[in-house]
Amino acid sequence: MGARGARAAVGAGSLDTWALYLAAFRKGLNETGFVEGQNVAIEYRWAEGQYDRMAQLAADLVRRRVAVIAVPGSPSPGVLAAKAATSTIPIVFGIGDDPVKLELVASIGRPQGNATGIHFFTADVVAKRLALLHDLVPSATRVAALINPTDAPRAEAVLSDLQAAARSIGVQLQILNASTSREIDAAFAALVRERADALFVGPDAFFNNRRVQLANMAAHHSIPTAFAVREYVDAGGLMSYGTSLADMLRQVGVYCGRILKGAKPADLPVLQSTKFELVINVQTARMLGLSVPPSLLSIADEAIE
Repeated sequence: MGARGARAAVGAGSLDTWALYLAAFRKGLNETGFVEGQNVAIEYRWAEGQYDRMAQLAADLVRRRVAVIAVPGSPSPGVLAAKAATSTIPIVFGIGDDPVKLELVASIGRPQGNATGIHFFTADVVAKRLALLHDLVPSATRVAALINPTDAPRAEAVLSDLQAAARSIGVQLQILNASTSREIDAAFAALVRERADALFVGPDAFFNNRRVQLANMAAHHSIPTAFAVREYVDAGGLMSYGTSLADMLRQVGVYCGRILKGAKPADLPVLQSTKFELVINVQTARMLGLSVPPSLLSIADEAIE
């Protein structure tokens, strides 16, 4: 996303997907005294899940000399594209990968350079999400994992955490890759053929864009599925556990507002996201013939009837 003469934003997803989060982003701006259309203009750029477009979108915003570039909830290719496009325009990211390992910042406490933002631990909660899925489907011994290999750093991190968690729980993993709608169809055909007991969908902007397709296919094939964020569950998915993206977007908005007021990215430490949520679609569970344990319902942030 981007704001000309004030700020800008690049999104890996689409406007339809991010409409859910833009209110939270604007709320963060409002908290620092900025209102879109009054004292700040925002230019939005959407990659529509096509990561190879990120460099072009970031370069366009740099040419327009925006005051700050926000890359909220983006996979690493989006943030890296923005960082490669400019070393002077401030960048505020929201990212699940380790920003130090990606060399976006020198350290969490002292970013240095022109980038800072929110680290929202999407990959770090993988083990917890798999454990919750197993609690919901204790009979599962074979779990398929859907991963988008296009975002290599995130895919590697998720797989590493997932394999370690699977070993500790005692389940077998079936790794499936998909980066297009047709490949998602092929992945479901493979997991049905291999008789997977459940599905773990990795955190990914493209998958979020295809959340209705994923939820519908999981329901069609009667596959209990765990997702990273609640929007999948709102679309009919079984369950999600992960960072609240709305809260992350609000924090990105706050940092953008502080930068517009004169703060330097180098002086703003990377914030660690602390708000996580477990959402269970009880109606979907019933359709799948699952009984949600009271122990899970008691810790769920929301149970959708």
